Amino acid sequence: MSNNIVQYIVVRSDLRSTLNWPLGAVIAQCCHATAAVMSLHTTDETTQTYLKDLDNMHKVVLEAKDEAALLKLSAKLQENEIKHKLWIEQPENTPTCLALKPYVKDAVHKYVKHLKLLK
Repeated sequence: MSNNIVQYIVVRSDLRSTLNWPLGAVIAQCCHATAAVMSLHTTDETTQTYLKDLDNMHKVVLEAKDEAALLKLSAKLQENEIKHKLWIEQPENTPTCLALKPYVKDAVHKYVKHLKLLK
């Protein structure tokens, strides 16, 4: 079962292209969101299954074009009770990234299939 469990991470592409954030800072946002969502859902059965096979975890990093697109996706996920963590960088109070908890791909792919892989 673990081979069809995936964790989606969505990060704003404008952090680099428009706001000129360093690559390391953008990667840190993804790390923050991922660590937070995993911590929040450690007792979730799918998360536990995902973590049992550490050498074969499957993550997909996608891009949202800007803050509005990221917030719209977060609202859509919330409406559909898809567990995720929207990372808001402090002290700037800037939404930068969101990470879904691990899910069976078929359960969540429809919410992110319109997004492109982060470049």
